[in-house]
Amino acid sequence: MDCLGLFILLMLQCFQWTTAPAAEEVSWTYTGLVGQSEWSQYFPDCGGTSQSPVDVVTTQTKYDPSLIPLTPLGYSQHGNKPFTMYNNGHTAVIELPDWMGLGGLPWLFTAVQMHLHWGSGGPSPGGGEHTINGLSADAELHVVHYNSELYPNMSTAMTQSDGLAVLGVLIVTAEETNPAFNNILNYLSRIRHADQKVSIPAFDIQSLLPKDLGRYYRYNGSLTTPPCYQSVMWTLFNERIQISKAQLLKMETILYSSKANDPDRMLLQDNYRATQPINHRVAFASFSAESGKALSSGEVTAVVIGVMCGCVGLAVIIRFIVKTIRFLTLLHGESVVVNRMKEPEKEKEKKQDMALNPTSEAETKEEPSPSPHTEL
Repeated sequence: MDCLGLFILLMLQCFQWTTAPAAEEVSWTYTGLVGQSEWSQYFPDCGGTSQSPVDVVTTQTKYDPSLIPLTPLGYSQHGNKPFTMYNNGHTAVIELPDWMGLGGLPWLFTAVQMHLHWGSGGPSPGGGEHTINGLSADAELHVVHYNSELYPNMSTAMTQSDGLAVLGVLIVTAEETNPAFNNILNYLSRIRHADQKVSIPAFDIQSLLPKDLGRYYRYNGSLTTPPCYQSVMWTLFNERIQISKAQLLKMETILYSSKANDPDRMLLQDNYRATQPINHRVAFASFSAESGKALSSGEVTAVVIGVMCGCVGLAVIIRFIVKTIRFLTLLHGESVVVNRMKEPEKEKEKKQDMALNPTSEAETKEEPSPSPHTEL
């Protein structure tokens, strides 16, 4: 019986080992049975202390003058070979050629892919993953690179603490269309279902990035999706990129997380992870508070309008002063002319008075004669 019981126990354990899915085979989601609150049960790193995304509190960042502007390498040299874009059930991924890279970091990093995160257009804000001072964006672009100076490929690098470098670009909506993002959005309809791929014309990847690559936040974190390896050097740009509301709506409503042959279609929405505790980490800033914040286009417009109004007001005041001076000058000149015109008349009146009273003047000029009784 002991041998039989041991045999049965071994068989049961063997059956359990063969039927338990590997972490890589777990079909995770953002919500549902294997939603983000359950990720750590299947992917232990997702419960680590250096997870991403985070909320960057600017008053708690530390200025680091050694953080120089990043240098995209080959981003605009896309060549004639098309890019491959595919729907992996979680996002739209664009594969990048290996001649693209990133300078301005401790090592050389080679580009691998980029992808997007977005919301659902509901009443609750969100769509981007990182937040700054608690303020969320409508979407977020990630450009992923691996440390090609130390590791042979992405698979090896992603498990190492210094293996990856990811650019985070926060996206908000505005009135104008962003033509750079149409290089991606115009082809989403060809990969509506999971596992579908399409070739798209190559384009300038740098056109998706902020113009100011020198103002950013830097911290050590993780992949924001399973297996959540804590191997990412994050660069989160301070400047936000703007797209139109129509572009965001296309991003939020055109893709499905389900496959083409699945009976139930599921829209691919809210594919962003909630912010994680920053714990012991410090977020560094490439710019100091004294240097001022980067102004948005609306703020720049307000400043320009304010300056123009100030100039117009100053011009009106100067014009008023000049006209007042001219008026006073003219008034003074007229008074002088009038006085000069009055002088001959006064002289004429004086002569007439003298003609009418000749004796009075004579009397004043006549001297008295000496008296005969005066002693000599």
